[in-house]
Amino acid sequence: MSDTSKPLTLYTTPLSREQAEKLRALLEREGFAFAPKPYTLFYAQKDKLTAAVYEKGPKLVLQGRGAGEFVQFHLEPEVLGEARLGYEEVHNPEMFSPHFGIDESGKGDFFGPLVIAGVYVDRGIARIFLEAGITDSKRIGSDKKIRELANLIKTTHGAVHSVVEIGPTKYNELFAKIGNLNRLLAWGHARVIENLLQIRGDCPRALSDQFANPKLIENALMKHGRSIELQQRTKAESDLAVAAASILARERFIDWMEKTGKRFQKTIPRGASSLVKQVARELSATHSPEILRELTKTHFKTASEIAPELFPLVEKPPFQKRA
Repeated sequence: MSDTSKPLTLYTTPLSREQAEKLRALLEREGFAFAPKPYTLFYAQKDKLTAAVYEKGPKLVLQGRGAGEFVQFHLEPEVLGEARLGYEEVHNPEMFSPHFGIDESGKGDFFGPLVIAGVYVDRGIARIFLEAGITDSKRIGSDKKIRELANLIKTTHGAVHSVVEIGPTKYNELFAKIGNLNRLLAWGHARVIENLLQIRGDCPRALSDQFANPKLIENALMKHGRSIELQQRTKAESDLAVAAASILARERFIDWMEKTGKRFQKTIPRGASSLVKQVARELSATHSPEILRELTKTHFKTASEIAPELFPLVEKPPFQKRA
């Protein structure tokens, strides 16, 4: 059961479409105010409590004062039809068994490193993470909150962790040699697993999001890591260990972005938007296009748009049917 001495302020759960509609009707009846929010089916707020139902899933994220009471007295009996709060271990026992969670940050960002992180979790650690509100970093909009949760993860007794940062210069060198992002990711995952096994050699399995054939990671593991069970699944970030890894990876990524921004006295934007292109052009004009090798992932199409003579666009060969 959850520790009732500490009020619950964050609760997430998957919903069916039918349950989402039931919840919408419930929120309307209870006087919640609805407002548009990107990537959600709906978003509503009342007093200090917010309810966001995301399109992907769908998935409910309930946050704020009174979350526990709302789950117990409204969500469970009227929408879910079962008691879940405090019974997470019953519904998802694997999440509480010893395992590593692996995740990455920066994969889709033009600027910055690729960061892969891993965290060890067992039953006791999982309970601490659950009570602290550890969730997928993509659900956390505040860098301050990312750092707070990252500090909690790193100071939780027994929560062994490893972070591998592949800066843009090294990333571009490796990508040129490997020629495939999934293979580079697999190498990074394998490196993190090997690092964790140096401390927790008894860990039986490692879980990550589905990104490629698991054989890629298996082949990248050294002899020591070949005995561990590798698991990949979609939406693995719902697992507490993977969510914790995503937070550590995100923290290292935003640290790099802030440090680099101070160095060049410019805010370095995330993602691959028009603003990203604008800042990249400004830096190229000031420091020469070669600076892109040091700050960006040059296999992105953006690099060839900014400096085509330095980073020519490599066209994929057309698909040819066999004769």
